[in-house]
Amino acid sequence: MAGRGSRLRPHTLTVPKPLIPVAGKPMVQRIVEDLASGYDGQVEEVAFIIGDFGAEVEKELIGIAERLGAKGKIYYQDKPLGVAHAILCAKESLQGNVFLAFSDTLFKADFHFDKNQDGVIWVKTVEDPSSFGVVKTDGQQIITDFVEKSPVFVSDLAIVGLYYVREGEFLRQQIQQLIDNNIKDKGEFQITSVLENMKAAGYKFKAQTIDEWLDCGNKQNIVDTNRRILQIKSKTEQLRHPTAVIENSVIIEPCFIGRGTKITNSVIGPYVSIGHQSSIDNSNIKNSVIQDNTVVENAMFDNSMIGNKVKYEGRVSDISIGDFTHFKE
Repeated sequence: MAGRGSRLRPHTLTVPKPLIPVAGKPMVQRIVEDLASGYDGQVEEVAFIIGDFGAEVEKELIGIAERLGAKGKIYYQDKPLGVAHAILCAKESLQGNVFLAFSDTLFKADFHFDKNQDGVIWVKTVEDPSSFGVVKTDGQQIITDFVEKSPVFVSDLAIVGLYYVREGEFLRQQIQQLIDNNIKDKGEFQITSVLENMKAAGYKFKAQTIDEWLDCGNKQNIVDTNRRILQIKSKTEQLRHPTAVIENSVIIEPCFIGRGTKITNSVIGPYVSIGHQSSIDNSNIKNSVIQDNTVVENAMFDNSMIGNKVKYEGRVSDISIGDFTHFKE
C-alpha cells in the first residue's frame, strides 16, 4: 500500500488511500478482516508495506492488526520497482503460510480455502484483460500459465491482487533470485514472474474465483463501492453506533452512522456513510460518503464525498471536498 493514490485527490493529500473509509471502516481494515475470516487458523501477524505515511497512520495500521489478535509490522517501499519488489520489502514476514493482498480494492467472495494447497490465486472474469495479469487453467482449475498484461488475448481470468502461498520462505527465495538477476518485465519486478518460476519448480497454484471486484481508485469508485458494501454488510454488521444521536430525522437504510455523530432535521440515505463525531443539520443526503469530525448544514448531497474536519454550509447536488475545507454558499 505504498502508492500515492493520486487519482483520489484531494482526499489522499492528507490520508493514504487504504485508510479512506468505506461503509465506516478503512478499506484496508475491511480487506484484512475479510481475508482473516476465510483462514482456518490463527492470523499471527499483519505486515503493511507503505510509503512515508507518518506515525499516526502507522499507529492506526498496527491497531487494525491487534484487533484481530495479531502482531502488526510496518515495512517501507522507497522506490516503485514493482509488486515483487514491494513484497520483498517485508521479507522478514515471509514465513509459513502467507497471504498477499493489494489494499485499494474490495471484494465480495468466499475466502475459505484449503491452506494445505501449495497456493491459491483469486481471479475474476473480465471483458478486457489486456490491462491485467491473467492466468490460464486446466480442467481442475490448476494454473498452467501466468501472463502479465498481454496485448494479445491469452485468457480473460484476471488476477485480482489476492494470493495465498503455503511456504513464505520459498516465495522470498524466488523474489530474491528475480531481483538479484535483475529480471524485469515492462520495467518492473513482477509478481507473475515469481509465480511462474515457482510453478516451474513444482508448485501447484489453484485459481479461485471471486463474486465481485470493487474498485476504490477514484471518488466515483469510492461512492459506488460504499453503496455496495453497505448492501452486503447490513446483513452482518451493526452499522449505526449506539452513541449516535438522531433527532427529528429520517434514516433510509442501509447507512453507516459513526460514533458520537449527531443528525438533526435531516433525511439521510439510502447508501450514506457518515464518520465519527460529525454533525449533520437540515440536510438531505443520499449515496454519499462523509468522513470524521465534519459539520454539514443546509446541504443537498447525492453522489458526493466529503473529507475529514470539513465545515460545509450550502446546497450542491454532487461534490467532492477534501480534508480541512470550509465552504459556505
